[in-house]
Amino acid sequence: MKSSDAVVIGGGVIGCSVAYHLAKRGIDVILIEKDDIASGTSGACDKAALLQSKNPGLHLEMALESVKLFPELQRELDTDIEFKNNGGMIVIKTDEQWQVMQGFVERQRKTGLKVELLGREQALERQPAFARDILGATYSPMDGEVNPINLTLGFFRGAKKYGARPLLSTEVKGIKAEKGKVSAVLTTDGEILTRFVVNACGVYAPIVGRMAGIDIPIIPRRGQIIVTEPVPPLIRGDVNCARYITAKFKPELLGNDDNARLGIGLSLGQTENGNLLIGGTREFAGYDTRTTHRALRAILKHAASLVPVLKDISIIRSFAGLRPYTPDGLPILGEAENLKGFIMAAGHEGDGIALSAITGRIISEIIACGRTSLNIDMEKLSLSRFRKEDLNGFWESNNRHGNAV
Repeated sequence: MKSSDAVVIGGGVIGCSVAYHLAKRGIDVILIEKDDIASGTSGACDKAALLQSKNPGLHLEMALESVKLFPELQRELDTDIEFKNNGGMIVIKTDEQWQVMQGFVERQRKTGLKVELLGREQALERQPAFARDILGATYSPMDGEVNPINLTLGFFRGAKKYGARPLLSTEVKGIKAEKGKVSAVLTTDGEILTRFVVNACGVYAPIVGRMAGIDIPIIPRRGQIIVTEPVPPLIRGDVNCARYITAKFKPELLGNDDNARLGIGLSLGQTENGNLLIGGTREFAGYDTRTTHRALRAILKHAASLVPVLKDISIIRSFAGLRPYTPDGLPILGEAENLKGFIMAAGHEGDGIALSAITGRIISEIIACGRTSLNIDMEKLSLSRFRKEDLNGFWESNNRHGNAV
């Protein structure tokens, strides 16, 4: 029978980061993944590590701390994570969007983000590919980008280097507890005795939660992305649009047309090889990872209205990923109050890449020291912030969209 100080369940960027930070501290850790590393959401997303897309306050504070760690990770990890600090922009098309972004920018500045509003000519000077009829854009020099698969693999290889033991193609079948404490994990490869279990399963975190008798309010939110042929440098840094921010935080403001129902917004970046990644959607479609003609057409139409040259570039493929969505948009981190040793590290929605480094550090500190050294209000991230009576509408929506597994 195997044993370990901690068992991390989930081989995405969050699970691998947690395993890396634990192993680096000298904590004996086993990483379990039912398929392969980065085979889920972490391998089906774009490369933006945007700070501007984070809600002012705790969300943005965590992202600021996390992205600070990327230059060190670029040097330390054996894999090139392709981190760049090229800045990012949010393009604005209408007066209403301008008003919304004005307030958003002001609150982000108070949180510590360097960001400014640019008029049309300033925006076009920085991004000549933008449509001439835009109103302007926001710009932050602090926004970055990173290769999400390389980052996940980098954490994984780093964890192994420090002694973590991976169990790939291994499924968790149950969680055992004794006297209110985690005692073991049951897997298809046998039983593992342990004092800590880290649930880093993203959209599948509720399944592992149920094994421990814990309800976890996370549901999938699909994002569809289009990949173009390689082209010469076209986009500087990464680009979102004001509609994308609205779809993320205030979808009710988008109305009720087809684009609103799909959560259409622009997310645009260019890879090292020259391919453009064009997103995206924010859809509640259960665990369906298929792309749809309806959504892809809507993405392209919206993207071309903001970057017209996209009409002349060939598409080579598309894919979709599932974001782990929580009712308040914040991740669920820390120990469950009714089961000692059961640690949550999931619910990052579309921010798992940007928040991966800080999440790994926080969870490793909680396991090693019982608390984090960071000035973060962990109560606002705890599972206990969600009370059952407040989640009725959330679960009704969950059932309506077929999210049960």
